[in-house]
Amino acid sequence: MRDIRRESRISLRSSGLRGYAASFAGFAVAQTHTIVEASLAKRTEAAMTIRRLCPTALLAAPFLLVAMPASAHHVMGGKLPSTWLEGLLSGLGHPVIGPDHLGFLLAVAVVVGACGLSLALPGVFVAAMAAGVAVHVLGIAVPAAEPLVALSTLLAGCLIVRARPLPVAAWTALFAVAGFFHGYAFGESIYGAERAPFGAYLLGLILIQSALTIGIALLVRRMGTRLAEVAPRLAGAVLLGIGFAALIGQLIPAA
Repeated sequence: MRDIRRESRISLRSSGLRGYAASFAGFAVAQTHTIVEASLAKRTEAAMTIRRLCPTALLAAPFLLVAMPASAHHVMGGKLPSTWLEGLLSGLGHPVIGPDHLGFLLAVAVVVGACGLSLALPGVFVAAMAAGVAVHVLGIAVPAAEPLVALSTLLAGCLIVRARPLPVAAWTALFAVAGFFHGYAFGESIYGAERAPFGAYLLGLILIQSALTIGIALLVRRMGTRLAEVAPRLAGAVLLGIGFAALIGQLIPAA
């Protein structure tokens, strides 16, 4: 009789535990379902936001063109730097006043920071940029440098908007090729200058671009932002618009 009662109690306890387990499993499934639905809703909302912003960035191109006059890339107002200080100031200001140049620098920083890439990659861009400046100063003609600068910014913006991972070699190649053409465009403002202002100009270019790309990349990395998140993709859409505007301005100078 005692054995029967004991078995009955064990059976009741087992059924109770199974009931609790079933209830907990049901609760866990419901919570998981809720989290998945919320995540999907956020992704859908982000995708819709990106899709809305891309046409907006392209529609903003005519307004960006107004802010990009033909002399926008000349810090000294078209005057050739004649002193060491003028060369340094021109080099420091040159990448900042050109929206397409600045836009690509931001693209490098966002990609390196959000994708967790090596901080040596901005160095690849800067080294290629210096080579481009040297090629221009040596008098070697490279056709369509300015349109290619604009195209590089447009392409970088498009890649960030799509947020699809690329191999490190692909980013390296893009930064190197773009850096060369950006540098060649920078060389126009120092062509014919003496050695001292030229050296200062190159130093200014290296300092400002290294500081901007590495500094912003570290900030993005510290914030824990990933390329697929909304903020980088919105930035990419803006860069896409800037690149598109600059490209139209180069292909249609009267625009």
